Amino acid sequence: MPTTLPTPDLTGRLAVVTGASDGIGVEIATDLARAGAELILPVRNAAKGESAARGVRERVAGARVSTRPLDLSSLDSVAEFTATLRAEGRPVHLLVNNAGVMTPPSRRETADGFELQWGTNHLGHAALTLGLLPVLREGRARVVHQTSIAARSGGIDRGAVTTPEAYDAMAAYRSSKIAVAFFGRELHRRSRDAGWGLTSTLAHPGVSPTNLLAAQPGLGRERETGARRVIRFLSRVGVTGTVAGAALPAVLAATDPTAAGGEFYGPKRLIGGPPARIPLWSSLSDADAARRLWDETLQAIGTRFAL
Repeated sequence: MPTTLPTPDLTGRLAVVTGASDGIGVEIATDLARAGAELILPVRNAAKGESAARGVRERVAGARVSTRPLDLSSLDSVAEFTATLRAEGRPVHLLVNNAGVMTPPSRRETADGFELQWGTNHLGHAALTLGLLPVLREGRARVVHQTSIAARSGGIDRGAVTTPEAYDAMAAYRSSKIAVAFFGRELHRRSRDAGWGLTSTLAHPGVSPTNLLAAQPGLGRERETGARRVIRFLSRVGVTGTVAGAALPAVLAATDPTAAGGEFYGPKRLIGGPPARIPLWSSLSDADAARRLWDETLQAIGTRFAL
């Protein structure tokens, strides 16, 4: 499977990539830097962010990479970050909403009281996108929303994300990733209808041995999951993808010159393979549900991120 992708020249383009302190995110950032884009990496952990930026510079001669503080689980942090970028006054040409948290064993909440996966994966990225809307519009940006194979079936489980006693880690994760896709599709529709000039696309990485299921004491996971050990083995023998290969659908979603908006990108095989434009999963196709979720999202994140 390829680990790089021919991309258009992105010289002079500014790209913001979330979740780029390790894993798939840093691979996406590296590929965009190879194409000539200047990178802003919003990171929660400053030391990890600087290490990732240094790694991109070592892999890509002349890469322009900087970091900014951002905690997607705090709407105050999102508001501060988006205000900073708007004040800098530079058009943003690419936004890749890639960061995420996955299946904390017990229910955890964001700084604003939302279930952690819902609040980070969906609400944090929605607030980020809307907070950056003026500079995204100025850059006629491409916005990529990273969903997950977990969103291939089912629907949003309201109880799993709103009722503590009904918490189910995978149901909450799946719900957050379906919401990510709904928001991305509705962003495309609204941009098209209102003339915002944005192109909104969706991507999923397949399956690869990222750190989402690694030991993360901060999430209550003291050791890596058994699923991660299996995925790591399957990646070594070529059944599932590598981390570098798993980054490519989002890179294609960010750079495909023929994308008109609303398209979905993933590996040709469900769990791995070369990146391609793929059919939208039925679980993500309900346009009315996407409209309702948009309105609910704006109510949840508040007037600071109003259009």
